[in-house]
Amino acid sequence: MSEAIDTSADVDPYALPLEQIDVSNPSLYQHDAHWRFFERLRSEDPVHFQKDSAFGPFWSITRFDDIMAVDTNHQQFSSYPAIVIGDQDPNFIVKQFIAADPPIHDHQRRAVTPAVAPNQLARLEPLIRERIGRIMDGLPVGETFDWVDRVSIELTTQMLATLFDFPFEDRRKLTFWSDMATASPEIAGDDSVTSEERQVALTECLEVFTKLWMERVDRSPEEHADFITLMSHSQHFRDIDPMEYLGNLILLIVGGNDTTRNSMSGGVLMLNENPAEYDKLRADHGLIPNMVSEIIRYQTPLMHMRRVATEDVELGGKTIKAGDKVVMWYVSGNRDASKIDRPDEFLIDRANARNHLSFGFGVHRCLGNRLAEMQLRLVWEEIVKRFSRVEVVGPAERLKSNFVRGITRLPVVCHR
Repeated sequence: MSEAIDTSADVDPYALPLEQIDVSNPSLYQHDAHWRFFERLRSEDPVHFQKDSAFGPFWSITRFDDIMAVDTNHQQFSSYPAIVIGDQDPNFIVKQFIAADPPIHDHQRRAVTPAVAPNQLARLEPLIRERIGRIMDGLPVGETFDWVDRVSIELTTQMLATLFDFPFEDRRKLTFWSDMATASPEIAGDDSVTSEERQVALTECLEVFTKLWMERVDRSPEEHADFITLMSHSQHFRDIDPMEYLGNLILLIVGGNDTTRNSMSGGVLMLNENPAEYDKLRADHGLIPNMVSEIIRYQTPLMHMRRVATEDVELGGKTIKAGDKVVMWYVSGNRDASKIDRPDEFLIDRANARNHLSFGFGVHRCLGNRLAEMQLRLVWEEIVKRFSRVEVVGPAERLKSNFVRGITRLPVVCHR
């Protein structure tokens, strides 16, 4: 195994031998120190073989076009058995449709899509706006508080409770289960909990949702388009075993939680780091929809997805062998200057702002991308109605993970 890189010091990636650049090291992301490592890989070795890592050998794909080539080719690059760089705990293996190929993937994805279909989003928008307004009206003015907890987590958890029709008073369990699902040193380097703690938490999740499944089988999916009702009435979920049910619950919970939550926090941080952009927003609230796309690009809340080569494939002048792990680093492709003008700048009026990789492409493109964009748009529409500025007053604390680009704490003060 290669020696771990000391990210507490200001390590110069250009001073390291190329083979020592291991972008799977989760400490890089905890310290937000990964940017120049990816810059060097895009420049010198965009299809980079990592022989030794804590997650085994893998290929790093770091340029926009190469990532697109992999993401849109599920025939040669399979999502099975997992979409995260690390392997699952062999004693606790879940199955989910994002880690399956067609036709299983397509059938199961199609079954739950009505929960986030355009007509459903139009129906939900007034409710989401009302909830956002209530949260904003309850925030202290002129006092320091944690934006992540009071706003980002609370809003996304309320949305998750609605998508699952989950008991509203217990909604914070959804956040807890989402965090436990992605907290694994084997999967993404997050060692904040033990494997045993994670397994206990997710077993509880399965038990609670199994009871909900049993309650939903007599419901009409035409009248109740929540995820559990839709799954319980679909022939493509009818015979799944408990670990496949849990896997798909985790997929839908994490997909609805980590992405939107961290973009809500990231947007506040980005505007504070770029005061000229905050001035643009104050001068023209009509920039909000475009700004939302720029926030999602700049944050890249899920930083990578993994595939496995089904046969020998040539990419970027390299031969990827059948069975090799291939990791698409969306967080790098979203900063590729050959595809995005001035990619390291946060520009809320950027042309073609939706030209980013954060939602993925191909058959696995994010199921809830329109919902995520709508939530972020509504959040900022309600913020600018009430506050001249949400001021960041301390350092952002970040998650130790190479998968979720998470902000765990963000102290702010709101100004009328």
